[in-house]
Amino acid sequence: MKLHLSQHEGINIFSGYGEGYVTINQVRYEHNLIVLPDHIIENWQIENIEQLEAAHFDCIRPFQPEIVLLGTGATLRFPDPKLMKVMISSGIGLEVMDTHATCRTYNILSTEGRRVAAALII
Repeated sequence: MKLHLSQHEGINIFSGYGEGYVTINQVRYEHNLIVLPDHIIENWQIENIEQLEAAHFDCIRPFQPEIVLLGTGATLRFPDPKLMKVMISSGIGLEVMDTHATCRTYNILSTEGRRVAAALII
């Protein structure tokens, strides 16, 4: 699916998504990654939701996101509840949704100027 947004210069925006990929600023990605408005962390080293732990988010802490949107692929799958507690106690909100919803929500929040990160398990 192709997403249409008004021009937002200087920030990363999802411009499309589909089975096994997302596009950011018209560039296609087919691997797990973390997207922030001003940075992309490629090849996020996570295999599946079951192995996800707080240390997997250490790479985004310097960017001080207020919320992480976790995209779990084509279907909604929740990580271990302990992860949510750790993230919240460190001052970072964690919302879990399927990857397509993550892309749409990230675009809205980032264009509002929010400090958001999208962590995607493709």
